[in-house]
Amino acid sequence: MSNRSDALAYHSNPPGKLEIASTKPMETQEDLSLAYTPGVAEPARDIGEDPEKAYLYTNKGNLVGLVTNGTSVLGLGNLGAIASKPVMEGKAVLMKKFANVDVFDIEVNSEDPQEIINIVEKISPTFGAICLEDIKSPECFVIEEELNKRLSIPVFHDDQHGTAIVVNAALKNALELAGKKIEDVHIVFCGAGAAAAAIAKLGVALGMSKEHIVMIDSKGVIYKGRKENMKPHKEEWAVDTDKRTITEALVDADVFIGVSTAHCVSEGMCKSMAENPIIFALANPDPEIAYDEAAHARGDAIIATGRSDFPNQVNNVLAFPFIFRGALDARATEINDAMKIAAVEALAALAKEPITDQVKEAYGGDDLVYGKEYILPKPLDERLIDWVAPAVVEAAKKSGCSTM
Repeated sequence: MSNRSDALAYHSNPPGKLEIASTKPMETQEDLSLAYTPGVAEPARDIGEDPEKAYLYTNKGNLVGLVTNGTSVLGLGNLGAIASKPVMEGKAVLMKKFANVDVFDIEVNSEDPQEIINIVEKISPTFGAICLEDIKSPECFVIEEELNKRLSIPVFHDDQHGTAIVVNAALKNALELAGKKIEDVHIVFCGAGAAAAAIAKLGVALGMSKEHIVMIDSKGVIYKGRKENMKPHKEEWAVDTDKRTITEALVDADVFIGVSTAHCVSEGMCKSMAENPIIFALANPDPEIAYDEAAHARGDAIIATGRSDFPNQVNNVLAFPFIFRGALDARATEINDAMKIAAVEALAALAKEPITDQVKEAYGGDDLVYGKEYILPKPLDERLIDWVAPAVVEAAKKSGCSTM
């Protein structure tokens, strides 16, 4: 793992992680006259008459606007717009590396949801899709919902939906290995923000029983009738229960999904869970319970974290580059549940395939086999783009949101 000095040196020499590169020759006078005046007038005229021709003559169809205000940067909190730029540049290079999607990162210096909505709406003609990132809840819900109403291009908040896709793919395989059905299991969520809500909503679309979900925030279990620290996005997950703490909620639970804070789950809590439990401790960089502690407490558990130094890393990079690749290729007007479910199923299916020599070499020669310690494909698996993106395209076409 890199240390602070390595990370700072990586980012500073040369500064940043992105540059603009031309896709056309710029060597002769003729090149210049075609790239700019007078030649550029011809596509400009055509687009003026038919805006759809922007997809033919410009990079709009392969360009994502990555928008943040820096109010929820990684696990670091509200660092502000400019401090989020290294993270946004990182996301941009991952999009390019894994799916050949071009990105402009846009850091908006505002915490006013309406102002962000208006800004993104005004600049949206530039892009084929919008990715929202590192915006705190509940503002992120308001911004995404309103932009999806106003724009005819996809708007996708990755902290919500990218996380939801990867977690549900991991859960699909974990449940199969544990011999449990999604409609039967009792699930405890630690965390009630954007990620938890999106994971739960997509889980319900995949068959999860809403009545079997207990969601916990910093004040304890979200139950019907609770008055303290309740907001609309939490009210949706309020349940009839006499359980009030995470300790009580985990007794006989089949699944734990943590998207909260470090070290809030103990070995004793894990021991109280049902047979063959599924423990996804996804707080980063330090999980709700360390992988080794969870494994020590429950030898029958299937365990995942957000870390790359333990088995079953849940990493959004498995989803967002390929979701956007598919959405752009379909020229979709939105990224709907059908497209998300298609991505879940593609990720889950790829994990069951024998690994290639490329994957084996990239991960130190380990012979990964589908099972308790390998429930998701690895991020450097070059097959991801061929499995996930086409599945998203097909789902977009079948669900009616493709304009191709």
